Amino acid sequence: MDSLRKTSLVAGGSYVLTFVSIPTLRLYAPAREADYLVGSGSETPVALGGLLETIVALACIGTAVALFPVLKRYGEARALGFVAARVLEAAGIFVGVASLLTVVALRRAGAGADALVTGQALVALYDSMFLLSQSLIPAVNALLLGSLLYQSRLVPRILPLLGLAGAPLLVAADLGVLFDLWDRLSPVTAVAALPIAVWEFSLGVYLLVKGLRPAPVTAGVAADDRAAQDTAV
Repeated sequence: MDSLRKTSLVAGGSYVLTFVSIPTLRLYAPAREADYLVGSGSETPVALGGLLETIVALACIGTAVALFPVLKRYGEARALGFVAARVLEAAGIFVGVASLLTVVALRRAGAGADALVTGQALVALYDSMFLLSQSLIPAVNALLLGSLLYQSRLVPRILPLLGLAGAPLLVAADLGVLFDLWDRLSPVTAVAALPIAVWEFSLGVYLLVKGLRPAPVTAGVAADDRAAQDTAV
């Protein structure tokens, strides 16, 4: 298996893996209850949601690191920006997860009614970090990666077009949430996020099944691989 196919598999698998967080909306529901800190329900769903989002954060970094050696040949600044944005997205996810796990820790410690306001503030922090890291930054990612893939034709152009078209919709929805025009969990935000979700999932599946298309840049990567092998021999 050549390095390009390995790159496709790692990047595609990482993109698909980011969708393991879909159940977190339901898993985090108990933590949103006003009396969660003094309630008697299980803490496992929230902890499981934190685990799933941690996997997502690591997969985010994996997508960018895997694709960078190929993408930099078409635009190193944009490729570096994509890596930086993905790392920033992952960092925001970690902060959000830490805030909810802190709520769980307070509950386990028996913080009681005096900590209810603190618990609600931590949940609000998670929502704010989600808006920035898992909603706004993916729009930036779509613009950076989408433009590179559209230019390079490494995948069918319909895929990056989905990302490029969906980015402004997602930003508009985020601005609506920021200025309290609608809720983060409203149908408006769900519909606006759909093109980006389809773009990322479709890209992941395509990379897993088909891999990167032949192009001058991939020929250059293959030539580098052969040169490295010849040097090693």
